[in-house]
Amino acid sequence: MIAFLRVFALSLLMASAAQAQEMHDHGVPEKLGDVSFSTSCAPSVQTSFDRGVALLHSFAYAAARQAFEGVVAKDPKCAMGHWGIAMAFFHPVWSPALPAETFARAQAEARVAARLATNASPRERAYIQALGKLYGGEDAKPAARTLAYEQAMAGVARDDPEDVEAQVFYAVALLSNAPMTDKTHAKQKQAIAILDPLFRAHPDHPGIAHYLIHACDSAELAQRGLPAARKYADIAPSAPHALHMPSHIFTRLGLWDDSIRSNLASKKAAREHDDTMGQVHAMDYLVYAYMQSGRDREARGVIGELKAMHGLDMDDFGIAYPVTAMPIREVVEQGRWNEAATIAPPAGAPASVVAIAVWAKGMGLARSGHPEEANAQASRLDRIQAQLKTAGDDYWSVQTGVLASEVKAWAAQAKGDASAAVALMTDAAEREDRVEKRPVTPGPIVPAREQLGEILLAQKQPGPALAAFNMALSQAPGRAGALRGEKAAEATR
Repeated sequence: MIAFLRVFALSLLMASAAQAQEMHDHGVPEKLGDVSFSTSCAPSVQTSFDRGVALLHSFAYAAARQAFEGVVAKDPKCAMGHWGIAMAFFHPVWSPALPAETFARAQAEARVAARLATNASPRERAYIQALGKLYGGEDAKPAARTLAYEQAMAGVARDDPEDVEAQVFYAVALLSNAPMTDKTHAKQKQAIAILDPLFRAHPDHPGIAHYLIHACDSAELAQRGLPAARKYADIAPSAPHALHMPSHIFTRLGLWDDSIRSNLASKKAAREHDDTMGQVHAMDYLVYAYMQSGRDREARGVIGELKAMHGLDMDDFGIAYPVTAMPIREVVEQGRWNEAATIAPPAGAPASVVAIAVWAKGMGLARSGHPEEANAQASRLDRIQAQLKTAGDDYWSVQTGVLASEVKAWAAQAKGDASAAVALMTDAAEREDRVEKRPVTPGPIVPAREQLGEILLAQKQPGPALAAFNMALSQAPGRAGALRGEKAAEATR
């Protein structure tokens, strides 16, 4: 059994700016958890190397890169140090996993690692050869690279079943290739089968707890992720991401008080680490939890904090999404439709984020009695969907198509076309049901299935409305709107 070494941060470092991407770097924790990854590098760099691996496992990529750069500065022949630098540019679970703007740097580090591997151990060479699948060649697409890496890590894990790190890195490689459209969660379940026994044997390993939460971040599997969610913040209590990540499970289970505590702590830690993306990400989850638990005043307070933040990079999806979604959540959840109708798209934001604001405006127009103007916003969403599809962003293209159908459904309802309203919203709900949410969001502003219940209730169909609300709650327990709808439908049956 590999002996585990308690890893502490040697000093508090300032993380460099994160690359623009769907998620974000989470700062430098002071306490990282138990990690032991033995290497043939100089003994003097072993603690620093373990620290770098622990940072990888908490997605503190800029700090991890700095740690590994320190390793190779002290031991230039350390092949695994260059492996670590390259791995800090690979972001499994996030999108994109292989950021284009850092690919060349990562590829160069992978080549140095391969050149130095002649003096490394067979175990180390196996890791470096797997890394080559990510960064070798010239023309392979990112999806092919991450799949080849997963297959290579499967071999590393199979050949050395006692190597805890091999099992952990293989598990997260599985998650990096889990299709958002696979509602059977096959790869997630495969990862859970690896991680569950490891979690019992190594309860203070940050990667095991962290990746279990990601693997279980679905309505089907969330309950299985609760033990890891209860533990991860204790493993790395100074890491903003470790403080936030449990709320993915708490949100799935409707445990709003737990989610609020988690994200209050994460928001504070992220601000202290100057981690803007981590801060606004936690704030979005916090607003969502406040709204579902009826704490509207506290939600407005968080939005007030957001408005006081300046210099936010709206080109960066990881910032633009929560910054745009938070105030829209509050307006739409409270049904302030005249206000929603005045919402303007954020300047400079990615098209997938602009779509949220266009949707909110369309919803406000439709639900305040302006169906033709609402349909104009739906047409704009159709154009954004086509733009995203042309750009190869199939996931957000699908989601934008759902938003367009929702606006069209409410416009039809406003015009008195009841059957079209139900058909459009049913189609939106079925399409939304077929894909999982991205980690960037606690959930849709309002799930389509919940909106279907609202339309059916407005049409005085309490039975079908109740069925829609019940299904919505099975997918997102504890949502306030669905609970209100369920109660109203039961009262009018």
